[in-house]
Amino acid sequence: MNGWERVRGLFGKTTSTGTRGERQAERFLRRQKGYRVLARNWRSPRDRRDELDLVCRDRDVLVFVEVKTRSASALVPGYFAVDERKKDVIRRAADVYLKCLPSETRPRNFRFDVVEISMQPGATEGELRHFENVPLFSKDFWR
Repeated sequence: MNGWERVRGLFGKTTSTGTRGERQAERFLRRQKGYRVLARNWRSPRDRRDELDLVCRDRDVLVFVEVKTRSASALVPGYFAVDERKKDVIRRAADVYLKCLPSETRPRNFRFDVVEISMQPGATEGELRHFENVPLFSKDFWR
């Protein structure tokens, strides 16, 4: 196996783990929380790098969900992996998503949730933790 095959294998494994985590998160949000999923892996037409893992509806609230799937042995839990840089991406993507909606259907209320999944090696599902209404803005943002 040459170097490129090894690199492709590493990214393929990460992608499949992330995809499994996103599917588990989606099932949880639909079945346990009663959310309606509106979009999966939505990418901004302005910048294709800006992505929203899940866009859901929780009653009258639009919910932007970031899913972080990590190995159970990871040093940094998924929640803390959503750093300021990632929050900037989510803010930009959410802003574009909202502007793409017709003004008469644009929700007044929206929030940001994080779903953290801790995956044991070889497992098909992991331990899931759901954090609702995670602040996207730092305390100093409005100063």
